[in-house]
Amino acid sequence: MSGNLALYRKYRSATFAEVIGQDHVTDPLRHALANGRVNHAYLFSGPRGCGKTSSARILARSLNCAKGPTPDPCGECDSCRELAPNGSGSIDVIEIDAASHGGVDDARDLRERAFFAPARDRYKVYIIDEAHMVTTGGFNALLKLVEEPPDFLVFIFATTEPDKVLTTIRSRTHHYPFRLIPPNILRAHVEKICAAEGIPVEPAVLPLVVKAGGGSARDTLSILDQLLAGAGPGGVTYDVALGLLGVTDATLLDDMVDALAAGDAAAVYGTVDRVVEAGHDPTRFASDLLDRFRDLILLDAVPEAFDRGLIDAPPDQAALMSEQAARLGGATVTRYAEIVHTALLEMRGTTAPRLVLELLCARMQLPDATTDSAAILQRLERLERRNSLLADAPAVVESGGSDTAADRPTQPPPAVPAAVAEPPKTAPAAPKAEKTERTAWPEAPASIWGAAAPAESGVDTAAARPTQPPRPAAAPQPPTVPAVSGGATSRPRGSSTGGAAPDATALRRLWPEVLDVVKQSSKRTHALLMNAQITAAAGETVTLAAPSALAKMIAEQSNTAVLAAALTKVIGGDWKISVEVGEAAAGFDTRASAPSQPRQASTPAQSTPVEDDPRDEPEFEASVAAPPVDSEAEALRLLQAQLGARPVKE
Repeated sequence: MSGNLALYRKYRSATFAEVIGQDHVTDPLRHALANGRVNHAYLFSGPRGCGKTSSARILARSLNCAKGPTPDPCGECDSCRELAPNGSGSIDVIEIDAASHGGVDDARDLRERAFFAPARDRYKVYIIDEAHMVTTGGFNALLKLVEEPPDFLVFIFATTEPDKVLTTIRSRTHHYPFRLIPPNILRAHVEKICAAEGIPVEPAVLPLVVKAGGGSARDTLSILDQLLAGAGPGGVTYDVALGLLGVTDATLLDDMVDALAAGDAAAVYGTVDRVVEAGHDPTRFASDLLDRFRDLILLDAVPEAFDRGLIDAPPDQAALMSEQAARLGGATVTRYAEIVHTALLEMRGTTAPRLVLELLCARMQLPDATTDSAAILQRLERLERRNSLLADAPAVVESGGSDTAADRPTQPPPAVPAAVAEPPKTAPAAPKAEKTERTAWPEAPASIWGAAAPAESGVDTAAARPTQPPRPAAAPQPPTVPAVSGGATSRPRGSSTGGAAPDATALRRLWPEVLDVVKQSSKRTHALLMNAQITAAAGETVTLAAPSALAKMIAEQSNTAVLAAALTKVIGGDWKISVEVGEAAAGFDTRASAPSQPRQASTPAQSTPVEDDPRDEPEFEASVAAPPVDSEAEALRLLQAQLGARPVKE
């Protein structure tokens, strides 16, 4: 017969020692019973399913035990057997549901019966459940009895809303507030019950059950009972629990966070489409995404949050979530959480929850669209990270490292116009101080900085202007660093384990894993690639975009060989790397701080005289010759001045 009982009834607590998560209540009650200080009225309050009624029955059992009053009932006497979790009940312990017996007439009937002595036991105990449902008249009818009851009478009121209990009644009781059960305690309890039932349950299922239970032992055991009842030969699997509980798959949350960190809009909206196509509720997905952002905020502030028990997640998620927190940053993930929280309020009652979900994704990807403090902090965090990466990259080259002139392959010099390659001998030399400042930055070829000579080369463009042939007005192509092969590998071409080569979206999804492999081989290459982004993939050729100051350095064979080897290790195949100059790399916001660019010709059919070309002006030469990081640093200083932040040392 007991096999047909629900789990919350089968595993109901029989003693105070078995009540979980309520030590602040059970310990004082045990001490009071041990000292013989029994009160005539108690009030147990707290959320549903946290042990109020079970504790009331245990208290009645302890009072009427043959060896009592005692904090540990013997379990052998008639009273203990009758008041056990599956017992028949005692005639001297009366349970009343106030939801249906809370009127004045019910209170009068109780008052008349209460003066009769107990039939067998030491105390006559009234357990009034849902006490907040008693009417004001009913409480007033009980007031005198609760205030001055017979010596053998004990009242135990149990309620989820103690504020609705009449104040005059509440003041005459000992109030014990119950609380929700902590997740770690509830999870250990669920694991013990699963072992007792003998049904295998995947470890990833337990956090889902505990989260769905919401801290209530009864709700948690009801959910677990449903899962165990529908278990197949292999037990309760993660996929079955996902489908039954309606919880968002952790893979979808990981894909969304990775896409946001990589600045991949296509993957962000692709994940939203997968959520809807899988039949998930967009509101539930947004709620689960907010929970993930909460965990990432804790990991950013407290890296050992998993060890301290602040985050309840499967062990295999710890490393991944720590990496996500490091990639996003505290300011970014906090802004994301605020946006999702606001969108959840907007989703209530909406007829288009998918549209609201897509709009919140758009807001998360546009920190420039608003001027609030959260968006400015996110942009400042990105600028600081980019500034530190650009400042550290040249220092690695100067310190020796693995990238030396002897290791680099001989590259043909880029094509430079004769007027620029051979400056007049009478050209004045550049100031020494400016020369020293420029050497701190990597020297880029003319294909990156433009046809105009750098400022330190001392070219007098006005003197060289008559000797230059007229240039056509065709719109110039985006500057591109020549593609460099990723180096020879032992795997033959086309031997990728996945058959066809992955596209750009798939590569962006695998990009964090590739960067981890790169970091193990070369920290310098990893620092450079943190500022690059995959823009295209054709076959086994990958095109990267990076700021102009770093494009040439990334295109060096020592770096592309490391990246190609990492791609081969993660994906397979024989990869080639192409690097081009771009402004939206690695999720950094460069639009607000990009250097001024020359205006290009509007139609290719017209020809513009050389003397009217704006690139021949001194102001344009200075803007092209100066590395873009100068303007980035200036934008960083402006943002720091607005926020009152401490300047970053360059």
